[in-house]
Amino acid sequence: MTQSKSIPELTERICGSCAMANIQIRKYRDEDDEIVKELFTLGMSEHVPSSFTHILKQPLTQMLLMCTFCALITSSKSFLLPILAVTLLLAGVRQMVFYIFNKYIETSLSKDLNNISETYLQQKDSCYWVAESDGRVVGTVACLPAESAPEFMELKRMSVRRSHRGMGIAKALCRIVADFTRERGFPAVILYTTVVQTDAQKLYEHMGYTKTREFVIPELAAKILNFKMFEYRLDLPQNKERD
Repeated sequence: MTQSKSIPELTERICGSCAMANIQIRKYRDEDDEIVKELFTLGMSEHVPSSFTHILKQPLTQMLLMCTFCALITSSKSFLLPILAVTLLLAGVRQMVFYIFNKYIETSLSKDLNNISETYLQQKDSCYWVAESDGRVVGTVACLPAESAPEFMELKRMSVRRSHRGMGIAKALCRIVADFTRERGFPAVILYTTVVQTDAQKLYEHMGYTKTREFVIPELAAKILNFKMFEYRLDLPQNKERD
């Protein structure tokens, strides 16, 4: 059986090939805990505006707003009340989006980010990396056998601080997951992203991932608002055996 390379060997190889000044990719340490949670929370919060826009584009939302406006303008003979009502509805929708994302962040923290070492570092075929610039964590990524398809590795918790995007960090993080997966003998990496994460979709497709399916989140609100999830997969040469 061919032995897999160690985490330090993998990170050294990736860092050497990504040609980014002052960027180091290394294994997560316990002292990174707070900054990693902050980075994840900030990254998820960035999707609130695009999610709000997605909801406004849905026919059901537009119909609701139009019907409300027309009904009130007919009954009140005034523009003020309909405009106020529509404004309040929009504010309510925005608050709903905030609630959904806050709930997801809370669930993610309790599920794995509150104990990264136990979830990723103490389990077989799992790891969590951070990208560090001048001693500051600016990116993260993790992987572990996929819960829905344990024969594949799943890329999770990818995030890069806004101030450090465009430097190749996300690509380097994708590469280290692919190398880790290949060294462990898994045939493919899968990941999940949402309909509003268009930049992430472009990145994954650039890195060779293919969209394999799409589905709507099972929650009722997500179904009503057509909030889709996409599954992507990167097939890898099977030239290594799993430990």
